Amino acid sequence: MRSIVILLVIAFYAAAASAQTLKILSAGAFRQVAAEFVPAFEKDNGIKIDLQNATAGALIKRISEGEPFDLVFLTPAGLTELSRAGKVDAASIRQVARVAIGVAVKAGAATPPLTTVEEFKQAVLQAGKIAYIDPASGGSSGIYLDGLFQRLGLSEQVKAKAVLVPGGYAAERVANGQADMAIHQVSEILPVAGVVLVGLLPAEIQNYTSYGSGVSTTSKSQELARKFVNAVSAPSAAEVIRAKGMQAAVN
Repeated sequence: MRSIVILLVIAFYAAAASAQTLKILSAGAFRQVAAEFVPAFEKDNGIKIDLQNATAGALIKRISEGEPFDLVFLTPAGLTELSRAGKVDAASIRQVARVAIGVAVKAGAATPPLTTVEEFKQAVLQAGKIAYIDPASGGSSGIYLDGLFQRLGLSEQVKAKAVLVPGGYAAERVANGQADMAIHQVSEILPVAGVVLVGLLPAEIQNYTSYGSGVSTTSKSQELARKFVNAVSAPSAAEVIRAKGMQAAVN
């Protein structure tokens, strides 16, 4: 009996070790959506998923330099760039979601009004430290905000109190007391405990970032990659996407 148990244990670990792994790269804003589908997809398909995230710029650099992957969730511009470089199958590119930029403060702190552009400007000017993604890291929201502050004539004021975040959740800097306000994509504010989403940028200055999917031209798991894309872009996935602070794309 003992020998049978040992053989079963060995067989179990051997099967686990040989399980196929699907490597998925995701720009930060879409990671929360992708992660929601991982457990069920792994179970239904008997595979493991290696889900990694970084800024859009960092992912483009990694893939361009030859990092292997099966599927990537990225901005349309990034997917186009990678398809032209032969890294992503152009025929596999699909739009999956879009996300707006919002403002967060620490839970319990005063919440500034954000209805108008002038109210947003006053909120920025009155905030002590402001956390947002470092534009130099290639993050979509950081690049947009850098240009927005210039257009609003706030560059110098923001520069003096900016807490630039190289990647991840800018709102964590609010939660840990390093900043008083975070401006980031909504889907990257909602997961952070200890902060509240005050609201979105006013419509006149709002910027939606779209995310699409692309399958690697060299992947040996292209069918599984496409199957995962179908899962996250199915009509039934729309509620998950909304719950994560994004809007489902209409293909």
